[in-house]
Amino acid sequence: MSAAESRYQKLRQHLHYLRLEAAAEALPQELERARKGKLSHTAFLERLLAIEVSATEARRLAGRLRFASLPAPWTLQDFDFDAQPALDRKLVDELATLRFVEEAANVLLVGPPGVGKTMLAICLARQAVEAGYRVYYTSAAELAARCHRAALEGRWQTAMRFYCGPAVLVVDELGYLPMQAKAAAALFEVVQRRYLKGSIILTTNRGIASWGQIFDDPMIAAAMLDRLLHRSVVLQIEGESYRMRAHRATSEALRAAARR
Repeated sequence: MSAAESRYQKLRQHLHYLRLEAAAEALPQELERARKGKLSHTAFLERLLAIEVSATEARRLAGRLRFASLPAPWTLQDFDFDAQPALDRKLVDELATLRFVEEAANVLLVGPPGVGKTMLAICLARQAVEAGYRVYYTSAAELAARCHRAALEGRWQTAMRFYCGPAVLVVDELGYLPMQAKAAAALFEVVQRRYLKGSIILTTNRGIASWGQIFDDPMIAAAMLDRLLHRSVVLQIEGESYRMRAHRATSEALRAAARR
């Protein structure tokens, strides 16, 4: 083996030892490119490390996405703002800057079923994930059930630490099912512990004035709202349900086909 081949093998071993696998994989091609382009040592090293940085960023993004457990891959580019003309587009664009995450503020999306609350919540959550923040998605019912199970198994504090860890916690579909006292207490505890420390994106089909009907205890509802609304943005989304619009379009297409 020549001296050049020996140095090449040692370089690959060093890269593997340091777990720079993308750089090790790209080494032959980058050496050839450097030779043909007569690149300096500095330029060659910068290109090689840039490949490793890109691969590391991709792995970390994939890991954050797995942890986030978002139920759909939607981004803000997928959201149909024309279908909800009453929605404040400028306010959504401001939320997309993620300043609310930096300020540990909350976002409440309020409106009837089918108007895009969950989709918008997921889009904002995806924006935060791609910006490097840890995010976790859960439904209100799942959060309550998981906390109840943790309490029975003596893991209450562990559950609280889990829900308080992410920079953004998405709590979806509050109000679709009534919450008993224990479930309401679990949700309140999460809100209380995250207060001024982490952001919550919450979707609900109930107007804020009717939150007392969601919980058995109006005092818990009032205390929860007090903390959620202190530093928050409230988006009221009105309009026709996307699903009903799609159903009507499908029905009209079938009727038109039948008339032919």
